[in-house]
Amino acid sequence: MTVFAAGWLFFKGDTSDYELLKHQLADPDIKDAQIINWLQEFRNCVTQLSKDHEQLIYVALRLPWLGRSPAVVEEYLSFLSNLVSAQTVYLRACLKMVVSNFKPSEFLPVCVDILITQYGYFEDVLSFDQCHQALQLIGRYVPSTSCFLMPILIDNFPFVQKSSRTLECYVHNLLRVAVYIPSLRRDVLELIISRMLKLDVSAPRGEIEEVEENAVQQELKGEQEEEGLFDMDEDVCSVKSSPAGTNVMVHPVAERLDTLMVVLLAFIKDMCHVNSCLDVERTKDLYKDLVGVFDKLILPTHASCHVQYALFYLCSFRLALAEAFLEHLWRLLQSPSHPAVLRQSAAGYMGSFLARAKFLPVATVRACLDLLVPWLHLYIDSQDSGSRAYCDITLHGPFYNACQAVFYTLIFRHRSILEGNMKKGLAYLQSLNLERIVMCQLNPLKVCLPAVTNMFAAITRSSKLIEPLYQVWEEPADTEVDTVTTKRCSDADEDDFLRGETPETKGVMGMTPGSYESHLHSPSSVGSPPISFLQRPF
Repeated sequence: MTVFAAGWLFFKGDTSDYELLKHQLADPDIKDAQIINWLQEFRNCVTQLSKDHEQLIYVALRLPWLGRSPAVVEEYLSFLSNLVSAQTVYLRACLKMVVSNFKPSEFLPVCVDILITQYGYFEDVLSFDQCHQALQLIGRYVPSTSCFLMPILIDNFPFVQKSSRTLECYVHNLLRVAVYIPSLRRDVLELIISRMLKLDVSAPRGEIEEVEENAVQQELKGEQEEEGLFDMDEDVCSVKSSPAGTNVMVHPVAERLDTLMVVLLAFIKDMCHVNSCLDVERTKDLYKDLVGVFDKLILPTHASCHVQYALFYLCSFRLALAEAFLEHLWRLLQSPSHPAVLRQSAAGYMGSFLARAKFLPVATVRACLDLLVPWLHLYIDSQDSGSRAYCDITLHGPFYNACQAVFYTLIFRHRSILEGNMKKGLAYLQSLNLERIVMCQLNPLKVCLPAVTNMFAAITRSSKLIEPLYQVWEEPADTEVDTVTTKRCSDADEDDFLRGETPETKGVMGMTPGSYESHLHSPSSVGSPPISFLQRPF
């Protein structure tokens, strides 16, 4: 009985042979030779396989062809190409079949056919290679494949609660698609980053740090009990990044996010380099895609702490990219046509980038300060004589965030500005006229985060002028700061500016989101990023 004959009899009302054929195709123990024979039958009558035969086609699409002999794989790929060419009605079904296999099989051991690259993610699983071979073949026969593919990629994205391995495999395969279908790269990056942001905001940095620290302490405690209560061995007393010295995070959400960050950063590096050399044009193209995703997803997202590192990492490859990104943030900040919340967020990212990026030279930092500080003075000029010249976050949000960005930048960069020529450095800092900004009626020190203002006061020449002002604001009777915020004022290690949290108070303004490190360190404090990919060298 041939495929077409069974289908014809089914159409005439005789379902026995048709059901027998479906049963044979669905047999989990079907042999390679049987699969090849049936696929050849399908190929011979593919033009007659109309919508009436869809049940039979769906059974054929579920044949276990992945990981089979090369002869089976070759025959199946030929079947797919013939099917989508002759019956485009089955294009979506074929694409769904391929994409559904982008996730690892529950029964496939982790060690099978996996090659681990230097970046630490799964570079190749045999079945994944065959899926991509099928997808490229379909795209060759149906040029409009990309138009139908993206919704399927979105629908099949695993829930973020799935295992790290499942998410890692799927994201890695999405990025492989973005390589050979470049028209989808922006959409693919947007999809991946949107899912990563869900993980990011669902796990506050403080929570991650607490879980990781508790795990380390428990392990150290166990080792001390085993070795002896007063054992002073260095190995026992050393702090480990994670239990058993591995790179696996104890916090489950942090582990999934960390895994995806490693995959994404590896993709960025691979796309920007050819034979270990930076390809400027490819890098610029990827930068444009990532900045677009940044503007659409990351910039408006409250409390994002880690995902923005992707753009930070890309900008580290070339100074021109970093300067372009800073210029982009500057345009957003000063543009009144953009919503205030986005302008404030842009200022936060700009200050954090200037403060934290080691690859930025002092000249670039000074150039940005030469944009920010005059803008602040002009803003003060426009408000001093008006009726709105008083401290109000809702009216002057971008101004306050820009002030905080300047303070934050100077906290981290004042020494480098003074290095080399102390006299010129001091003259430059004096030319900024920071006292006027601090003492203006808009009162930025009352609004900016206490951790930032405290550190800024500690390093400026004008600390005698600043300290009396904000010391008074620590008094609850003289401020709108609630008890939670007052507690934060005394905590030198707290850094909501970087964590991306906006305190729910009227007296203290947080930055949304935060940025590129974990803590604003006081001179005596030492901290480390809580997520393991930050501990790995770029």
